[in-house]
Amino acid sequence: MTAPARIDGVRITPVMAPLKGRVRLPGSKSITNRALLLAGLARGTSRLTGALKSDDTAHMATALRRMGVTVDEPDETSFVVTGSGRLAAPDGPLFLGNAGTATRFLTAAAALADGTVVLDGDAHMRRRPIAPLVEALGRLGIEASAPTGCPPVTVAGKGGFQGGRVMIDARLSSQYVSAVLMAGACAGSPVEVELAHAEIGAAGYIDLTLAAMRRFGARVEQLGNRPAWRIAPTGYAAADLFIEPDASAATYLWAAEALTGGSIDLGLPPGAFSQPDARAWALIEAFPRMPAVIEGSQMQDAIPTLAVLAAYNETPVRFIGVTGLRVKECDRIAALNLGLNAIRPGLSHEEGDELVVEGDPALAGQTRPCRIDTFADHRIAMSFALAGLKTAGIVIQDPDCVAKTYPAYWDALASLGVELTFGA
Repeated sequence: MTAPARIDGVRITPVMAPLKGRVRLPGSKSITNRALLLAGLARGTSRLTGALKSDDTAHMATALRRMGVTVDEPDETSFVVTGSGRLAAPDGPLFLGNAGTATRFLTAAAALADGTVVLDGDAHMRRRPIAPLVEALGRLGIEASAPTGCPPVTVAGKGGFQGGRVMIDARLSSQYVSAVLMAGACAGSPVEVELAHAEIGAAGYIDLTLAAMRRFGARVEQLGNRPAWRIAPTGYAAADLFIEPDASAATYLWAAEALTGGSIDLGLPPGAFSQPDARAWALIEAFPRMPAVIEGSQMQDAIPTLAVLAAYNETPVRFIGVTGLRVKECDRIAALNLGLNAIRPGLSHEEGDELVVEGDPALAGQTRPCRIDTFADHRIAMSFALAGLKTAGIVIQDPDCVAKTYPAYWDALASLGVELTFGA
């Protein structure tokens, strides 16, 4: 029941019984894109299994191919990547859609190419900030420019860079730090990376980056108790890696289970995930008595799931520490607020960069005709589908946008017995 391309909307019919069954999650987007880049920078052939095949990872794989890396796809969850330890300059701009991880990671890696690299994206990507990363690269002697502070970015690659010490402002995104860390192992001398501010968006993703780097042979050490790291100029060696399932995707199924009193087997327990969004499990498990305040800075991609779930909570929930949601695929705070109020006026409101969801268990069983504008954001689409499990009349616009990270999302819901009407 995969949504056909360019379908206008999908209507979810509320379920009358607990959702039960088994769902195979896609591979982690975060780990897949890190592993693809590191395998592309390594010498030799790496085999990545359990990987995600989606729009985001397709953009990364295509960009690597255009930079001289061989990327084969023997089956639906594997990549076989063969690199020489060097990157070539592509024959034209790299188009990366709205793939933030690919754009940020490749911006730093482009310094290793022999020639100029232009990285661009769609209209949404062209509104996503990249200036802190460009400024950090400049402090390492890398010539990079982004006149608008967002893509397109032009990097004058010189086959490498010498290394040194750099401070990075990571308040908007930890991806700026991860990008420099991964490129750092290919520098001509050690690189030291330190945070310019204590605040950082989703620090747990830096741990994912460091683990992936070490898997491909990098030597990284933390400098004392500071948020600072020293990367030795080792380069990377080919490695085989099994990629764990995507924790962000798991949050939708955990929430569907909580909303319907169901039992959905995802193949591994919540505690087995290494990704930061798995922290959402404890909050979902507390439903319908979720905490009055949820600090979301370290699990930002799970906030849309939690916000929609909070609409059915017994008491109001305030989401704080979520400023970074303003600069995701869309302004997710505004999109969540708009969608929740479309379901029922007054269901939520913004207070600065915080979102307050009032909670209304009586919405379950009601009919609330509305169309949810997803702003082409996969997480807005997938999270508001949860509301359709309990409240009739909800139509999710642009359902095929889930292809960005979870192409089989609608199939997963259908396999659990959810009735979906495409073209609604």
